[in-house]
Amino acid sequence: MSFKIGPTADAMRPAEALPQLDARSFIDGERLAAEVKDMYRHVARGEETELHFEVGRNLAEHLGYAGELLDAIPAEALASFAGVGHHLDLAALQPGQAVLDLGSGSGTDVFCAAVLVGESGHVVGVDITDEQLAKAARLRDREGFSQVRFVEAHIEELPFDDASFDAVLSNGVVNLSPAKGRVFAEAARVLRPGGRLAIADIVSGRPLKERTRRNVELWAACIAGAIPRRNYLEAIEAQGLHVREVRENDYRFISERALDACSTYAVESISLVATSPHHTTSTEEVSK
Repeated sequence: MSFKIGPTADAMRPAEALPQLDARSFIDGERLAAEVKDMYRHVARGEETELHFEVGRNLAEHLGYAGELLDAIPAEALASFAGVGHHLDLAALQPGQAVLDLGSGSGTDVFCAAVLVGESGHVVGVDITDEQLAKAARLRDREGFSQVRFVEAHIEELPFDDASFDAVLSNGVVNLSPAKGRVFAEAARVLRPGGRLAIADIVSGRPLKERTRRNVELWAACIAGAIPRRNYLEAIEAQGLHVREVRENDYRFISERALDACSTYAVESISLVATSPHHTTSTEEVSK
């Protein structure tokens, strides 16, 4: 796939000088969203041949999902699972809780969360890819997950009231956002006091070069949007959340191009949990 790099190589800024949390000054957000939607439509359809990553039940089990939990959710949703780690144990979900999944795809984590919170709880998944949302909603209706709903929305602008959820989940999605600070601010805003943010995501060991970060195809592949782990964790805590645990995941990309980028920038998958204090974060406090 060809893409516009923008400035010439000589004009490229050093990787360390680039903003890490907000890439909107050098990435076309609309083009990126279109690329992400296109890639994950392939995932929803089961078209794996051109993907940079694995999908499906074998991946979920390899990452640590319990077989009995996976048996309890729709197999078609699991066939489109494209997560990068396991984080549900960190979320410590309890019956009756309200849960939000950022970038819910075909619903694997939403349905898993629904099993864990039971019929007395409720789970909401948000996504921007039409085919993923349609597939997830069809499986919800067919399998009788009445405590589940799916909403089309950007994770940087959540259509929910403050302090609406006991837990916010995300698996392999925050790296896709060019405005990660906004994502974490929104997650903090909708969490109830004492709530938990449980994330599995792709981060890097060093800043990525501008040429790489301008490549929307590698953004959609969960690589070019990766930022250094230190910046990622600091951004979460900047929203008043306290990071309690971070662990590395045994996750590998599969395409040669993706593996080269991972080797160059020490790209890795981590899972983490952060807790909300006994106050909420207002959107008025967020720097736009």
